[in-house]
Amino acid sequence: MRFCIQVVKQAAVDIDGIRTASIGPGMLVLAGIGKEDDESVADKMTAKLLKLRIFPDANGKTNLSLADIGGEMLLVSQFTLYADCKHGTRPSFTDSMGPQRAEELYNYIADSVRPQVRKLELGVFGADMQVSLINDGPFTVILDSAAL
Repeated sequence: MRFCIQVVKQAAVDIDGIRTASIGPGMLVLAGIGKEDDESVADKMTAKLLKLRIFPDANGKTNLSLADIGGEMLLVSQFTLYADCKHGTRPSFTDSMGPQRAEELYNYIADSVRPQVRKLELGVFGADMQVSLINDGPFTVILDSAAL
């Protein structure tokens, strides 16, 4: 499992010109689910995600978590985080989980995170989304279950 986490001033998802999700200050999380992932991996990843101290304290040090700042989260599925570009110039996505099981895990992650954040908004799984954000910093972190 891979999370691309961006500290944002705001972020939103539009589908066919209609705003379907939006947040204020907090984090945009792009979630890629690999073919070997399961609920135990999701549990480890969400626990780490929610504890990440990536927001500045009063002294400007990255010491605070999302809960500490009362921030919001936008969670968007993105299978392309598993793109393999080792061979040729066309990415392969064979390491991504199939859509049915990936959607189940995506919903599992959302259900795990929801009670622990002030506001959780979701992208629409499998949809052609336009994701917009104002990155704060910029501050972007990659969290990979292979490194946990």
